[in-house]
Amino acid sequence: IAECRSAKVPLLLVNARLSEKSAQKFARVPALTGPALAGLTQIAAQTEGDAQRLESLGAPAVEIMGNLKFDIAPPPALLQLGAEFRQGFGATRPLFLAASTRDGEEALLLDALSSVTIPGLLTVIVPRHPQRFDAVAQLLAARGIPFQRRSENRPVLPETQVVLGDSMGEMFAYYAACDVAFIGGSLLPYGAQNLIEAACLGKPVLIGVHTYNFAEATELAIEAGAARRVADGAELTWELGILLKDPVQRTAMAQAGLRFTEQHRGATARLMALIAPYLDGYSISP
Repeated sequence: IAECRSAKVPLLLVNARLSEKSAQKFARVPALTGPALAGLTQIAAQTEGDAQRLESLGAPAVEIMGNLKFDIAPPPALLQLGAEFRQGFGATRPLFLAASTRDGEEALLLDALSSVTIPGLLTVIVPRHPQRFDAVAQLLAARGIPFQRRSENRPVLPETQVVLGDSMGEMFAYYAACDVAFIGGSLLPYGAQNLIEAACLGKPVLIGVHTYNFAEATELAIEAGAARRVADGAELTWELGILLKDPVQRTAMAQAGLRFTEQHRGATARLMALIAPYLDGYSISP
């Protein structure tokens, strides 16, 4: 930041988010945080809350641009892969996706799901970090749960209860294939992952109480009827049972998710308008 300022190179921080937890950490080193934020040419935050936290730490006036993730378009190749997943997983089996799970959450989910009586239920678990794929496989094996790995790339057997999503870059395909999605990082205090991708594909979303990384998006999704908050594994499986047995409720949440994401699009256009003045005089080739 200091070198850019010295060289008169504009440096913009955009699509910025700052949780209350992170803001408290930055506040412990004001001699570093304040000058660093003040040294930026411009800051554009996702939400009013993000802007207020940044300004409280010494940032100059912060623009609010919205969240770029609302403007994402699912790649057609991944939607096609999702359709292939669905056929391979079992077109008529109820399919529950535990997306971007974190350390300790898989055990909680498996404990809760052990009491669920949904005929043919298939659970797909996709750990957030690839270094944990083997650890989750060992957990499933230790519990005697019949499972298959995505990397095996073969049709799921009728007796298989869990598919371990040990692949990268395929989350849209997993969302496209599922009936209901749980967003990981939210049952334990990790702050949750992003629920927008699931909502934009019209998937009913279940999410835990620890959502400080995506607080506003989560609250808006819940208010819109696109997501439901669950306190623990027991409540998660209760809501899952309700949704898998009631297609009317699933459809209502799906439609709410599509409306929710559509209403919050536009951050890309606002970002380009913000950047444009700094590009005057430059010719940009595609």
